[in-house]
Order: sequence, then structure tokens, then C-alpha cells
Amino acid sequence: MRVYLFIAAIAAGVTWLVTPLVRHLAIEIGAVGEVRARDVHTVPTPRMGGLAMLMGLTVAIVFASKMPFISGLFVGSSQAWVVLAGAVLICLLGVADDLWDLDWMLKLAGQLLISVFVAWGGVQIIFLPFGSLITASPSISMAITAFLIVASINAVNFVDGLDGLASGIVAIGGIAFAAYSYVIARSTPSYASMATLLDVALVGICVGFLLHNWHPAKLFMGDSGSMLLGYMITCASIIMTGHLDPASVHTSIYLPVFMPIMLPILVLFLPVLDMCLAIVRRLSKGQSPMHPDRMHLHHRMLRIGHSVQGAVLILWGWAALISFGSIMILFFRWQYVLVGMMVATVILAICTFSPYLMRRWLEMQKLEEPVAQCPRHSEDQKQLRGM
Repeated sequence: MRVYLFIAAIAAGVTWLVTPLVRHLAIEIGAVGEVRARDVHTVPTPRMGGLAMLMGLTVAIVFASKMPFISGLFVGSSQAWVVLAGAVLICLLGVADDLWDLDWMLKLAGQLLISVFVAWGGVQIIFLPFGSLITASPSISMAITAFLIVASINAVNFVDGLDGLASGIVAIGGIAFAAYSYVIARSTPSYASMATLLDVALVGICVGFLLHNWHPAKLFMGDSGSMLLGYMITCASIIMTGHLDPASVHTSIYLPVFMPIMLPILVLFLPVLDMCLAIVRRLSKGQSPMHPDRMHLHHRMLRIGHSVQGAVLILWGWAALISFGSIMILFFRWQYVLVGMMVATVILAICTFSPYLMRRWLEMQKLEEPVAQCPRHSEDQKQLRGM
């Protein structure tokens, strides 16, 4: 565990140190987003923060490859380097979008090509949990893997609308999934896990960047960052399926591991929900699925009356509830987990709608005041008291 914490600290430290340099570079080359009608911020802010995250991720993985406890994961396997190569490509695609605002179809095509490259390099869903565990054909594995990566990339991209929101949600999901993969890895002789390594590095770069991205943000992650985060958390969940022996793990623990189709959705539930709602909303209006609007979940939170920081913290709470709830149900009795989740849901629901409920209560109070001050109403009250 200490080794993983050390790697997370390296990723966080490098990202934190490099972010001011990337900010300066973004300003110099013109990667500064203009304030648009759908934006929450009011001041032009440089983007391209994903480049700093990529540097932190690269240093952490290279450093991990030299550590005795983890170095064995790099021997005879190129998965880590394939993931890192894909991360570089997806980040560069995002940098291009941060600079030149690429057409959404061109960007989607680039994401798909990179996802296919990563799947072709060996990062694939090997088993499918339909009825019983079955081995997927290479073509089906590549297709499902590419679909999941592209979907997760765009889900995080959709939710990246408030300072610290996307990095915090991905960090929460990364912590939950890292804990799960670490517990699973304890059943192996070496205790080392590539999925855990990628998750802790992911959490590290999120935390390191978040220190500069909290409201008011000094630098936005841009598409270079949001696409990188969505890509990395999905690769980590997919890699887990390739490191377990079906004969060596009990079905009650093993079967959920082969839910790579579900785990990214559960860990990234809020981004995926926001993406699905946006696509349905835009298609119903005859618009492109990538047509921008101000109807995302974070926009609705601000419309209710939350501050930027308050909205981010509450959405973090929902992300933690779903991420940790979906993981804990695999290790604790579902009745206990269900009760805990119900209590947390009630608390979060009250926090979410409290500004709206408070505003409605104040409006009702204002409507009642004129009635209470009416002379006729006062006389009626006096007569009632005298009876």
C-alpha cells in the first residue's frame, strides 16, 4: 500500500509543479478560452491543463517501472506502455482541440482510432459475463473496448463545466476502484496490480491539478485533460480482466470483476448520466449530440441556487455515494450497504434541493404577510380571541 501511495504522491507532486508552467505556455500560444454564453466563468481562462496531468502520469509510470515491488508488471507485458502511448495520443488530440476547436466529428474519429490502437495493443475486455463467463472473440473485444473508452472520454468531457468538478469526480471514482483492485490483487502471489497502479497515478494527477483548478480556477483542464481522465479510468478497469485466473478466484468475488461494462458506468455514473441526458435532449430537438447548451447537471445546480463550490461539493458527494456503494456491496452484506446508501441519499437530497426549498418557503412567507397585516384580518382575529 505504501508503494502505491508513494506513486500517487509522485503523480500529484509533478502535476502540481508543472501546472503553472503549462498555464504560462497556454497563454503564450493562445490556448485561452473565450467566455461563451454557456460558460459559468466570466474571465477568459487558459486551458490545456491536461498536458500537466500527462507529465505527472508519465513520470509516475516510469518511476513505478523501476520499483522492485511493481517492476515485475512491466516484464513480459507492454500493457502499461500501450496505455501510456494512448494517453499521449489522446492528450495531444485534446491539446489540438483546446487550440483550434476541432469539429466534433473529427474529434470523435480521433478518439475512436486511438481506442482501437489501444485495444489492438492488448488492452481489451477478454471475458463477457453473459450467463456464464465466456471468452469474447478478438473483433468483439476490440469493438466493446473501443466503445467503452470513447463513451467514458466523452462522459467526463460533458461533465467538465465547473472548477474542480471533473477532476474531483474522477479522483473519487479512482479511489474507489483502486481500493477494489487492491483487494482483488491480494489474492495473487505478488500483490502487484497494473489496474491499481494506473488508478493511484490517476488519483494523483487529479489531486495535483485540483490544487490549481479549485474555484476560481487558474487553469482549465480543457479537452486535453477531460479526455485523458476518461481514457485512463476506463483503461484501468479493462486491464483488471486480464490479470485474474478464473480457476483461482471464488465466483462471488470473481464475477463482479468481469463487469468492465458496468464498472466504468458505476464509477462515472454522474458523467455518464449527464451525457445520456444531453444526447437525448439534443436529439429530441433535432440538434447534434455535441450541440452545447446550459442544461447540464452542474448548470441545473447553479440554477437551483448553489454556489460554484457548493454545487461541486454536492456532486462530489453523489459521485462518492454511487462509486463506493457499488464497490462496498461486493464486500459487505447488501442489507447494511443499502441502509447506509439510503441514509446518505436522503442527506444528499436535502443538501441538493435546500436552496430551492428555502426560496419556496420565503416566497410563501411573503405571500402570507399582507394577509396578516390586513385591518379586516386583524379585527377578525381580535373577535376570535374574545369568543
